[in-house]
Amino acid sequence: MSTTSILIADAQYLIRLGLKHLLSDHNDLTIIDEAVDEEDLLEQLAKYQPDVTILDYNQKDSFSVQTLRQIKNIAPQTNILIISADNDKGRIYEVLELGIINYLTKSCDEEEIIDAIHATAKGEKFFCNKVLDFIVEKSFPRENSCAPTPLTPRELEIAKMVSSGLLSKEIAQQLNLSTHTVYTHRKNIMRKLKLNSTSELVLYAVNKGIIAASYMEA
Repeated sequence: MSTTSILIADAQYLIRLGLKHLLSDHNDLTIIDEAVDEEDLLEQLAKYQPDVTILDYNQKDSFSVQTLRQIKNIAPQTNILIISADNDKGRIYEVLELGIINYLTKSCDEEEIIDAIHATAKGEKFFCNKVLDFIVEKSFPRENSCAPTPLTPRELEIAKMVSSGLLSKEIAQQLNLSTHTVYTHRKNIMRKLKLNSTSELVLYAVNKGIIAASYMEA
């Protein structure tokens, strides 16, 4: 069985210890070393070229946003998973704009962390709900305008159900409509909102308060 090599970069001893303990039960994940500051990290990246680097960039005198740029130069093939307690939206946006597609907060549970590591190793996106909220806010900034949505009450109902993950067939059964009618409504919804995909509809629905952000998946 192939294993994923992992380098942990965090200035806090307890965080490094906790991650090592958490990952010790997973035979497909191997921690090759740990780093306590940027100099240490860059040395180990050049030496090991790990599959995944877990990093908290928001640690004064140890790691910073600039560290992410250094990683991309030293080890462009390593996939980066951010696990940080940073609450600064501007800095988080700066990190995301560097191409980071895997980001958790330090309040995430074991299952989320393991899922995020597996996704990171595969080059797939994984964001916790807090970061997803920031992405939604950035993608669809809230307007002060009180202009109503262009959707009819029926279209709003269907948009909510689609955004919540229901299939057209399931929506048709619940609303006692034909599947063709549901498809027609979906087409009109996308046209009116000038959206191109279901994922864009989900973002719109969260931003407008049609559904809660918890419906969104990483």
